[in-house]
Amino acid sequence: MPVVVALLVSGCTTGSRSTIDTFRLITHRPAQATADSVASNRFPQMQVETPDLAAVAVLGYIDGGRQQWFAGSHAVFELDRQGLLLGGSGLGQQWRARIDGASPFDDLRAVTTPVTVQRRYDWIPAYQVDVAVTGTLSKGALEQVDILGTRRTLQRFDEILQGGGMHGRNVYWADPATGFIWKSRQHLAPGRVAELTQLKPFR
Repeated sequence: MPVVVALLVSGCTTGSRSTIDTFRLITHRPAQATADSVASNRFPQMQVETPDLAAVAVLGYIDGGRQQWFAGSHAVFELDRQGLLLGGSGLGQQWRARIDGASPFDDLRAVTTPVTVQRRYDWIPAYQVDVAVTGTLSKGALEQVDILGTRRTLQRFDEILQGGGMHGRNVYWADPATGFIWKSRQHLAPGRVAELTQLKPFR
């Protein structure tokens, strides 16, 4: 059943004020969250950076494990429960990504040798649908990643993308104990990368 996590309303509750304060960050580029601002907002939050957007997005909707994160009125990003980017829309563009067959991102802890990932992308308004892209996912080293002043030891994974005009690399930093992706650089389309950092994840 769909769950609405956060709604912007015109009331004066503490929750609505904190959500509005988060959305205000989006209107100023670059928008960078602080530990205090994240702690003062009870809603899950994620830092988003793309070539034309820097925002603190809040989780607004969950349906069957698919999470929709709202960067104000500018963009919506859709992730799965492990932090994999599934699609989104905004700034005049829409994109969707899916994996054929079993997804290694369901449990990155099981990835010990290189794994082939068969992806499909839809890019609108480019009118490119069901574009095949092959990823090769490999486990890297443990790395220290700073998130809001807290250093986390995370497992790095690199995914080389080829096909459909895509020639790039996705990078994921995941919790070695759970496989949850705390930080990543994931391609939206050829030459367009979104950097996502979980500030207060929904777990």
